[in-house]
Amino acid sequence: MLVALYVDPERGPYQALLGSERCWGIERDGKKYSGPHPVVAHPPCKSWGRFAWRKEVDKSGHDCGPRAVEQARAFGGVIEHPAHSGLWKHCKLPKPGDGVDEFGGFTVAVNQVDWGHPAPKPTWLYVCPKGGGSLVRRYIAAEIARVEGTGTPTHCIVRKRSNPHDLKELPKRLRHVTPERFAVFLSAIAVLCQEGVP
Repeated sequence: MLVALYVDPERGPYQALLGSERCWGIERDGKKYSGPHPVVAHPPCKSWGRFAWRKEVDKSGHDCGPRAVEQARAFGGVIEHPAHSGLWKHCKLPKPGDGVDEFGGFTVAVNQVDWGHPAPKPTWLYVCPKGGGSLVRRYIAAEIARVEGTGTPTHCIVRKRSNPHDLKELPKRLRHVTPERFAVFLSAIAVLCQEGVP
């Protein structure tokens, strides 16, 4: 058993994968989840990204990030956020390659395009096993080795002058949508993070 927190059940894959009772989206406040199952958390990232300093950035979901860290540490699981998210500094999370923190958590860098996202989307995963720590690491390493470099972007998140491929900008309403294969990967990580896994 696991739950998906802070997800878009209508446009994302989690409702089909896990069922509506295990998806905590906008209508069902993910901050209220109090266990006992491991989590796959996608807290809002607008207030934690490179442009969070701008006044027009919606900061309504700001407290979801730290709460997701508490939930992953308490019940096991994985948090997905853009690479270099300010959430890492705020919550003192280890960066990729830093080793583990006092909760046994560690961070892995991936690119969602390798799991079917239409745009290059560098992503950090904070993984906090309550059990099965070595199994979790082996599974993540094997999956990354299997897919790394296989994705071909058709769009970009934000169009830049330096865009060498002249890719179209992905509409804002689709940028946050998790590819199904990536959701399956994250869900498998969460299952391996639960207590009782050897």
